[in-house]
Amino acid sequence: MLRFILLSALAVAGLAFSPHTTTTTLPSSTALKMASSVEEVKVGDTIPSITLAEGAADYGSPTQIDIAELIKGKKVAIFAVPGAFTPGCSKSHLPSFITAQEDLKSKGVEMTICIATNDAYVMEAWGRTSGGADAGIRFLSDSNAELSRALGLSIEGGILVRSQRYSLIAEDGVVTHYFSAAKQSSDTWAPNVLAAL
Repeated sequence: MLRFILLSALAVAGLAFSPHTTTTTLPSSTALKMASSVEEVKVGDTIPSITLAEGAADYGSPTQIDIAELIKGKKVAIFAVPGAFTPGCSKSHLPSFITAQEDLKSKGVEMTICIATNDAYVMEAWGRTSGGADAGIRFLSDSNAELSRALGLSIEGGILVRSQRYSLIAEDGVVTHYFSAAKQSSDTWAPNVLAAL
């Protein structure tokens, strides 16, 4: 304990007498800010042409994928999460879509896509280790939050911009159903999506 106190005191003293001082000004509010410059996506909107990345096994180079081209001519379920490997996303949201794949297909959904602002390597690892990729779900990285911002669903703040939690159904690129987590997260889970189809 004495060693810890002594080292802490030396570190503070070293910083205090350092010729290179840095002043950091923190914003008056550290609260995360939801995107406000773009209106939130709604039924009837078209999914924009934005390039996302899909990771490859064994750390292969990610593939660049235009989301509009990927979903063109298809009925798809898209759900986004604030972060891969996070508790709510890994324990509830993603598993709800893993177990619902057959039911979604019976409703005409041809592809399910999971999106987060994590990089493509993290998304590939999450898909592989969660069982989501084996269930047929595509895991795409929106690492620059371009899609999240274009849909009015980014959470701005800190180092990493995240996506709000949402789900939607799109047919030939047009949103036919939209599910927001504004009231409760479970509104975006697969059972709620299925009930609306």
